[in-house]
Amino acid sequence: MPRLILIRHGQSEWNLANRFTGWWDVGLTDKGIAEAQAAGRLLAVKGMLPTVAFTSYQTRAIKTLCLALEQCDRLWIPEHKDWRLNERHYGGLTGLDKQQTRDRHGDEQVHIWRRSFDTPPPPLEKGSEFDLSSDPRYAGVEVPDSESLKDTIARVLPYYREAIEPVLRQGETVIISAHGNSLRALVKHLSGISDDEITGLEIPTGQPIVYELDDDLAATDRYYLSER
Repeated sequence: MPRLILIRHGQSEWNLANRFTGWWDVGLTDKGIAEAQAAGRLLAVKGMLPTVAFTSYQTRAIKTLCLALEQCDRLWIPEHKDWRLNERHYGGLTGLDKQQTRDRHGDEQVHIWRRSFDTPPPPLEKGSEFDLSSDPRYAGVEVPDSESLKDTIARVLPYYREAIEPVLRQGETVIISAHGNSLRALVKHLSGISDDEITGLEIPTGQPIVYELDDDLAATDRYYLSER
C-alpha cells in the first residue's frame, strides 16, 4: 500500500533567532542537523524506508532530507525538487524579529498575519534585501511578494496531485522534506481539516509524520513515527 512520510526541516538558524524566514535561504543549526539525523535513524529502526523523495528549493529542507536519508542508507533513491514545496512567503515580515514585530504592530495584528487562513503579511518591496526575483533557482518563476496559507495551499496541492500522487499510486513509500506551512497544506488536504482548524496546527521540526494510504490515496492512518 502507498505510504507518505512528511518531515519538517530541522531547526534553522532563523528558527533559533526567532526571525520570520519564509522563502529566504538559511542553514540548519547544530540542533537542526541532529534532528534530521535522528529522524533518519528512526526511519531505519522502524523499517520505514523511503523509495522516492521530494523537497523544496530551500537549503534547510534539502539538507534535512539528505541527512535523514544518509542515516537510513537511502541517499541513492530518486529525489525531486520543486519551488512549490517552499515555505510560505512572509513578504515584508521576512527577516524581522518576531517579538520586535509584535512590539511594533501589536500581538493581534501579528497573530492575524501569522495564523489567519487568507490574510497575507504586507508585501515585500521590490529590490529590497530579501527580494529573490533575480535568484537563479527561481528563473521563470513569478516569485510572490507575500502569501497567506491559502495562497500556499494553492501552489502546493496542484504539485502534489501532478507530481506526487502518480508516484504514490505506484505503491511507493514517498518522503517529503519541506516546511511548516507547505506541510500544513498537505495535512489539511489529507486529513480533511477545516480552514479554521488548520490555523492552529503546529508541525514540529524533525519529526516524521506518516500517512498510511489506501489505493485511492485516502488516508487510513496518520501518526508520528516516534509514537509507534
